Amino acid sequence: MNKTNVLTMLSLCSAGILPAFSEQAPKQTRPNILYIMSDDHAYQAISAYGHGLNQTPNIDRLANEGALFTRGFVTNSLCAPSRSVLLTGKFNHLNGKIDNRGSFDWDQMNFPKLLQQNGYQTALIGKIHLSGNPQGFDYSNVLPGQGNYYNPDFIENGVEKQYQGYVTTLTTQFALDWLDKKRDKSKPFCLMLHEKAPHRNWQPEEKYLNLYEDHDFPVPDNYFDDYSGRGTAAHTQEMEIAKYMSWGPDLKFENDPYTGKPTKLMNNLKRFNEAQLKAWRAAYNPRNEAFMKNKPEGKDLAIWKYQRYMRDYLRCIKSVDDAVGEVLDYLKANGLDENTIVIYTSDQGFYLGEHGWFDKRFMYEESMRTPLLVRYPKEIKAGTVVSALVQNLDYAPTILDYAGVPKPAEMQGESFRGLASGKDVKNWREAIYYHYYEYPAEHRVKRHYGIRTNRFKLIHFYYDIDEWELYDLEKDPHEMHSVYNDPAYAEVQARLHKQLDGLREKYKDKPGLMETFPAKK
Repeated sequence: MNKTNVLTMLSLCSAGILPAFSEQAPKQTRPNILYIMSDDHAYQAISAYGHGLNQTPNIDRLANEGALFTRGFVTNSLCAPSRSVLLTGKFNHLNGKIDNRGSFDWDQMNFPKLLQQNGYQTALIGKIHLSGNPQGFDYSNVLPGQGNYYNPDFIENGVEKQYQGYVTTLTTQFALDWLDKKRDKSKPFCLMLHEKAPHRNWQPEEKYLNLYEDHDFPVPDNYFDDYSGRGTAAHTQEMEIAKYMSWGPDLKFENDPYTGKPTKLMNNLKRFNEAQLKAWRAAYNPRNEAFMKNKPEGKDLAIWKYQRYMRDYLRCIKSVDDAVGEVLDYLKANGLDENTIVIYTSDQGFYLGEHGWFDKRFMYEESMRTPLLVRYPKEIKAGTVVSALVQNLDYAPTILDYAGVPKPAEMQGESFRGLASGKDVKNWREAIYYHYYEYPAEHRVKRHYGIRTNRFKLIHFYYDIDEWELYDLEKDPHEMHSVYNDPAYAEVQARLHKQLDGLREKYKDKPGLMETFPAKK
């Protein structure tokens, strides 16, 4: 700066037109982090993944302007266990949260605590589904338990209050309010924005109650799967849309169409105000009356349930996509978009009729695989596609890497920062490990663990059974026929068993009490 400019600046400062040099805030160089996670958002229902079910233009912006991961997975396809892995960077057998039952130990280290210790402002807003008071956050405003779609309760810094409105809209408003008014803007931030939707029981926002009503979604080719190519676990699950979707909360009947008895939907509708209830009934009552006039049966009924499920599920996602757009627009309007890493994902995958199922839990592809999109203009080229195997185990190490905070030795994941930026990362993992524990419980999915490589998947179902399944994902991408003990795969099978043993050793998940068979009665 020349002498004339310096004198001009000093005169402006003394006149109060510009702040004195000593009062200017230092330029922020460390990136902000915005982690957006929805609940049960299947990758098939994000248009950037090319399945053609729906359009998600705002979520797609992250793929168009950043990186799309095509092989993102979870370590345990269940809500609370997945969230505990996200926070701790450790498998469930080490962080203590193996299923949806029981408590979570917030006293253990998590990545928000480490960010706090290194000068970040941290906030958690929305659904966390982990009992206890969140630790590691300067601000929290979370749903108790599963939360409600309409007029939900939130717990703001330990104080619970009910709000009027729709949960996705409220969660997003709270996040924008924190970004705009509540945070210390002299510090980099990490905001974890967790939407409840599209978790069961799929209650759409009022303005979208009629979206897709005249559209029939394509029924998956294996919707009427008879599970003949698999073992006991696939046959004994309770996840089939045709059999296990309730007439009440799931399918939106206030009275069971066959018995006439009130359904549990009435418990949900008690939260609605008069205007909301009027809009809800105006949308669903005519549809339900039409069903009653000509009740379908057999396969026709199964397809009718599928269509009702898909419409409500995707209606909920439309609100989530709107929310993502609002937040991205805020970042851009306030000059934060260039220096903010935006991550969008789900806590696990979800079945959208594949194998005739809804829900998750299994190590099969639709359940284990999750969407993952990352934007960071300073490092990630627009339109990047990453096909390497990554897991939610890697989120904490990756976020710490971007923040310049060393990863603790106890964290078991790896940073995928290099992969996102297009680097040739040497010695990246060749296989990932999975372990599901919640049985006996809802949906009756057997306990199992296994390994997935780029081409193959080996699964062991245990506890009250002892069965193995092996899939060649190149020849059988929908996992219809296990080739375990097929002589043609003997060498592959032996190699996968050895790799699986190695991963169990690496991640300290050795056979123990969880693998013993219960006593016969």
